Amino acid sequence: MPPLPTLAATPEEEAARRLAQEERDAAVRGVVSIPAMREAVKRTARALPSISEVPRTGPLSAAVFQQRAEQGLPFLMSGLVGRWPLCDLPPQVLCDRYSELRVRARTGDYINNAFRADRPMQDMSMREYLELVACGSGALPPPYVGNLELRELNSLCHWPTYFRKMGPPRFWLGPTGTVTPLHCDFDDNIFAQIWGTKRIFLVPPHHDAYLYVREANPVLFGSPVDPEAPDFERFPLARQANMIECIVQPGELLYVPAGWYHQVRALSFSLSANRWARGVPLALHDDPSVRR
Repeated sequence: MPPLPTLAATPEEEAARRLAQEERDAAVRGVVSIPAMREAVKRTARALPSISEVPRTGPLSAAVFQQRAEQGLPFLMSGLVGRWPLCDLPPQVLCDRYSELRVRARTGDYINNAFRADRPMQDMSMREYLELVACGSGALPPPYVGNLELRELNSLCHWPTYFRKMGPPRFWLGPTGTVTPLHCDFDDNIFAQIWGTKRIFLVPPHHDAYLYVREANPVLFGSPVDPEAPDFERFPLARQANMIECIVQPGELLYVPAGWYHQVRALSFSLSANRWARGVPLALHDDPSVRR
């Protein structure tokens, strides 16, 4: 397992760490700066048509995917993920075959501390995690294995080559009720639902002005607004945000363009995986101002 994140000792050290990370992130993505990329994503999004639902399509070639993704809107694809061997691996077989696989679970009130470096985590085996889930956790949200590289599971996946450069696959495993709160990543994202069903709310990048967002790191911003039950007394501007609900079924692949806010809730015991691009967002394909 990778080391747990640690907090900087002083505000000066934290500022230096964030600046160094921002410079590394810009170099990896081939952009002049992360702030310039973020602003370009939001500027481009302002010209997008407003949508009320996420369109669905069949499997796409890499060339057709890129052409569609350059439009800057999310969409769902079927006919790809369902062919992966991992989709035929039910939870009990997962437990039996990978019982000693080390995982890291988000525990405690991880929803309200989702973007804190010191949020509660616990390392354990796959068997221990599934036993913990079976016991229940009272009033707290159920423990959630999220954002982990699990090479043993990835060997059973066949990712399409939709991005020129991609980060490693990340896996998300948990029962009904696990939640990743509303946030955005400033990287294009393909999200594969392997088994189980999830509800995802999406909000366009330029509606961040209505979401009371805070920066977690240069390419990750979180929001305290809950699209499932928005508190308009605390967050009145959220009434103006276009919150688009979609249900991602087993075997479907969701494209989330860079900068789109999204909240994810498991409606059943679920296994998902995703990969982030590591380049200039496809919606900025005709904007040379952000490229190095």
